[in-house]
Amino acid sequence: MTTLRIYNKQLSDLLLRLKQRYLSEEPPSDKHDKAFFEMVKDETGPMYQLLQMWHQAAADFVQQRDVTVHPQQIQSTEENVHLIILHSYYIDIRSERYMDYHQSIGYVLQLLDENMDRLEGNNGGEENDD
Repeated sequence: MTTLRIYNKQLSDLLLRLKQRYLSEEPPSDKHDKAFFEMVKDETGPMYQLLQMWHQAAADFVQQRDVTVHPQQIQSTEENVHLIILHSYYIDIRSERYMDYHQSIGYVLQLLDENMDRLEGNNGGEENDD
């Protein structure tokens, strides 16, 4: 399994957990509470690390191959994941907008997976370093 495929799966799993949080938690009573900020910072640190690794792998994949995903889509997806992470804790965005971000991210992850499937099928599955 390629590194990018692993990151896609981890990011998809993360998005599901964040969506559950968004749907089940109440907004913080005080968005400026230092303890809440520290909790968010601690919990989201690993998420941002995963996002950074995914972004690098996805950008490299898109730039080095003939794929249907454009570099701008990777950049926009990274920005959307940043927003999803924050809004999942602060719960300060309309549900419809949150779901739009969520769907957009899922679409790009699916496109990346489809492109990897296509390329692996075309070259006998020899690519394993993405």
